[in-house]
Amino acid sequence: MPLLKEGDKIKGTYEVERFLGEGAFAEVYRVRHRFLGRQAMKLFKRVGMTQVDIEEMLGEAILLSRIGHPNIVRVFDANVFEIPQGTCGYFTMENVSGGSLDKFWRSYGATFIPIETTIDIMRQVCRGLAVAHDESPPIIHRDIKPQNILIGYEADGLRARVSDFGLAKKVNPLTLMATAAGTLGFKPPETFLKTKADSCAADVWALGVTLYMMLTDKLPFEVDAALGWSNKKAFEKELVPPSSWNVEVDMDVEKIVLRCLEMNPAKRYQTARDLLDTLDGWKKPTPSKETCPKKSISSEASKSGLGAYSPIDKEDGQHLARLAIKKAKEEGRLFEAADLMEEAFNKSPSLRQKYANQVRLWRCGISM
Repeated sequence: MPLLKEGDKIKGTYEVERFLGEGAFAEVYRVRHRFLGRQAMKLFKRVGMTQVDIEEMLGEAILLSRIGHPNIVRVFDANVFEIPQGTCGYFTMENVSGGSLDKFWRSYGATFIPIETTIDIMRQVCRGLAVAHDESPPIIHRDIKPQNILIGYEADGLRARVSDFGLAKKVNPLTLMATAAGTLGFKPPETFLKTKADSCAADVWALGVTLYMMLTDKLPFEVDAALGWSNKKAFEKELVPPSSWNVEVDMDVEKIVLRCLEMNPAKRYQTARDLLDTLDGWKKPTPSKETCPKKSISSEASKSGLGAYSPIDKEDGQHLARLAIKKAKEEGRLFEAADLMEEAFNKSPSLRQKYANQVRLWRCGISM
């Protein structure tokens, strides 16, 4: 059961609006700041901690505040408060109504995300992660995956933000390695062979898995969670090139994906910035009249690779869209309207194409 409930007041400043989800160590809520509006609050599950414990748990907030970047989620506040069970540590960050890349990806149902959109999102993710990789010694995320990438609309279009640096770690300055941690399906082969094998190149592998998934609606390798770190055989099968699933994937994009997913970490892009430099040079090829059209293979069931999820609910999406349009007509409610519409997009993907430009205008403060 969540530690907080809707309507709870925190330090006279925050009011809990909604429970958003939880991970192994923390719960996440949407809260309303008394003066600054909506934020997301990460509340650590462990209560009654000592001051030393709290400072250790808040290390993520301290890290995020130091490596600020438009493509890394912003932190606003970090503190503690009392609940009946004891002292809780928390920090607040920007609320991204569109939610995670996982939700964004699923919202496309039986169709692939347009390749230009996929590449744009990956460029932004690389820009944020490159700031961490550029530190001396580098900071590695260790848990890059769609659930830890937030997607929302801004005035100039989609913006991606890397979040959840809870496992982030500075590498050993001599070996440039750290102890392996994170989500198994996004970990490279070397982390299943030795303990201290996480690196910037391992983060690049996770970016490659994410890119492959966005392009094909499938994961490149079947990693059995039940086997834990004993999944060495998962990488013995030959990787199916992404162009086999999606005809929009051109030769240049395929080369990028395959280099990210090189079994030998020395052959991968070594950092997010190296990958970004290549992505920045990509341009969508002009279709040739001689090209024989082929059918892309996908289905809504393909998007089950990351586990069960709530099915698309067009009726609920339409309801949220109507509420958003109604809010937009009320004075001073445009940002709230935009938040509602982004939630509607994840319920009914057809709304994204219809109202995306409207959301951008609302983010600019323009009601039309």
